[in-house]
Amino acid sequence: MNGSGFLSVLMATSAISISLLPAHGLAAGAASRHAPASGSTRARATSARPAASPSGRNANTHETISVSAARSVSHGAVRSMSRAAMDQFVQGSSPMMMLSRTPGINFVSDDPLGVDTWGSSLYMRGFVQNQLGVTLDGVPLGAQDYYTYNGETINFAILSDNIERMDVSEGGGDVSVPSTTNLGGSINIYSSDPKDKYGGKVAQMFGSHNAFRTYVRADSGKLNASGTKFMISYARSDGNKWKGPGEQFDQQVNTKLVQPIGQDSNLKIFFNWNDATQFNYADQSLSMIRTLGYRNDYSYPNYARAYAAAEGQFSGSLANFPDALDVSYYDGVTHASDYLGGLNMHLVLTRHLDWDSVVYGQAENHWGTWTTPYTASPNGSPLSEQIDFAGNQKYGFTTAFKYRIQKHTIEAGVWYENNHYYFNQDMFQEPVLGQGTPINAASGNFGTPFQRNWGMAYNTNTFQFHLEDRFRVLSNLTLRAGFRSLLVTTTGGATANDAAYNGQTDLPNGSLTSAKAFLPHINAEWHFLPGHELYVDITRNMKAYGYGGYQLGSPWGVSNQETFDQLKKTIRPETAWVYDVGYRYNSSLITGSLNAYHADFSNRLQSLTGGTIIQPISTVVNVGSVSMYGVDALLTVRPIRHLAFTNSISYNHSTYGNNIVSQGVTYALQGKKVVAFPQFMYKANLTYSFHNAEVHVDANYMSKRYFSYMNDESVPGYWMTSLGARYSFGSYGPLHNLTINFNIYNLANVRYISQIGENGLPLTGDYQSALVGAPRQYFGTVSASF
Repeated sequence: MNGSGFLSVLMATSAISISLLPAHGLAAGAASRHAPASGSTRARATSARPAASPSGRNANTHETISVSAARSVSHGAVRSMSRAAMDQFVQGSSPMMMLSRTPGINFVSDDPLGVDTWGSSLYMRGFVQNQLGVTLDGVPLGAQDYYTYNGETINFAILSDNIERMDVSEGGGDVSVPSTTNLGGSINIYSSDPKDKYGGKVAQMFGSHNAFRTYVRADSGKLNASGTKFMISYARSDGNKWKGPGEQFDQQVNTKLVQPIGQDSNLKIFFNWNDATQFNYADQSLSMIRTLGYRNDYSYPNYARAYAAAEGQFSGSLANFPDALDVSYYDGVTHASDYLGGLNMHLVLTRHLDWDSVVYGQAENHWGTWTTPYTASPNGSPLSEQIDFAGNQKYGFTTAFKYRIQKHTIEAGVWYENNHYYFNQDMFQEPVLGQGTPINAASGNFGTPFQRNWGMAYNTNTFQFHLEDRFRVLSNLTLRAGFRSLLVTTTGGATANDAAYNGQTDLPNGSLTSAKAFLPHINAEWHFLPGHELYVDITRNMKAYGYGGYQLGSPWGVSNQETFDQLKKTIRPETAWVYDVGYRYNSSLITGSLNAYHADFSNRLQSLTGGTIIQPISTVVNVGSVSMYGVDALLTVRPIRHLAFTNSISYNHSTYGNNIVSQGVTYALQGKKVVAFPQFMYKANLTYSFHNAEVHVDANYMSKRYFSYMNDESVPGYWMTSLGARYSFGSYGPLHNLTINFNIYNLANVRYISQIGENGLPLTGDYQSALVGAPRQYFGTVSASF
């Protein structure tokens, strides 16, 4: 972990510190369809050597307990979520949903577990998920969009059961983080190692709407004198949507092998696979929600109804609805297959020199379907199946040397990655009513396309260098100063075009380079009294240009070559200065933190959207600067043994700094609030444990969010409450820690709008780019170890 100088101080006190932390870890703060482009993504605890960076670089498990304790402590601008905190969520919940307890993080989803990649998004202090750096064991996962053009979503990268901890950098993130999207911080996720002893775990979840999830894990234990060990796990999830027919299916395999090398070095090899098919929820406009209610969805499996609507025949509440056709789509399905593999290497070369490397490869095949009434099939059916096929294959490595001399720890390293990405939109024939079976979008059997609307392909090379000096001025004062240099070049564009469909004869091709030679990071941490900490973090970051499909929110998505060539002359990559200052206090009775931040955002590229969701008209516009001020405050009190009560309040004031011109019209955007992020959030967690039982209640409030850039449309704020209980029966024969969990999502059964902006957001007025949240849901899990 970066900040190892601080960790070495903590090692001596970790046994004490961890006893003071509340069970819910991070919550206590202890210590479109996004547009496919992102433009709209152990060493041993000894006093002789600081702890190694944990991106897969644990050398020895002799000190597992003390190291894990130190690793779970929040420090400086980093908050750490422990395994204990994650265990309060329903088995199989998205890691991003688990992070929603963190002050300043806003996560919304149209499903109760947060796993619907189309209908969920995460914001951190006003920065959306494709503006953050996200890594898994040191591997960059890229922009966390629906179509992740340079990686894969964390939901598909690892089973949440196998996560050891998650670190959230609320400042600008360390210079060593390998990311081309990090503007406003990073989320670094670390998987658990195989256990030292042979064993495993089984868990079975059941829930509302026939939801179930089976998880099985086996650990080999140490196989030989050198300590070789491995683990393999498998999970299978399925269940029906909470409204409308259709299932959400996912299966994953995670494997990991650890080979210690000598006393302090190790090699870790990992491979993760995922296969998911999700029936999505239908996108709504605000007017659709207000008029047609929360239960409106796709017509599936009523093909006749969708067919009649495509011919202009509407029934029921749609008969008098002015935009009835856009409420009458037949279905929408997402499928993704992902592969992620590589190795982590931690080598202690001398008493003063460590070498850490990650080598990785990742691939994804992804498609999304929509049955459109806007393009007829050649056989005369008014409907056709529009399918977006996308995929990426990337390979890369990071390598860094860390040298300790006197009070200095100097780190230097590089990251290189090559990524190939393609995106094609094809049309498939749907049958004339009564003359065949409509396409089963979940099967993947579509036949032969009768038309390719467009195709895009890109090749991207990324190079990053970082250098940092961590200086322990005093035993309780650490200063860090460093920088990174980032160079990203993307070449590509159109590979196919149907001029009759698009009305364009020359879709864009070309190259764009994002480059900054000096992106500095300055950090200070001062522990001035027992339990008290002050910290400052200042960072400048750059986000490389995103890329995706035609009219889908990237520089290459503009209408034609001429527009692209003109855009190249004026476009600049997004950059941000992030300033963070905070105070943290921890004692046996109280844990508290107060954090203030400011960000200056330059060249913010936004996808301004119009048209229909099937045939969008999307323009990349530089909306200029954004100024952001915010405060996060958290307080945990433990008035009696076994009881912890956490409250946090977050305030964010983000405004656009420039007016813009779109299609010849000037919009007075200056001073308007930033879309999609609430100004105010309140979060509370009450946890009580007694002997083998635990119960917790969560309450969250989110204020209104602006839906249009001109702030003339917004979605209302809402309260959300959830309840969880757990009881451990101990051991029965070969089974250990036999546990029953019970959770209720949306306890008060409130109606609310969750996701907005999956199809982009309009400059003014309404647009079909909103999804409602799930009603009350029940989940129960039985688990045991062996």
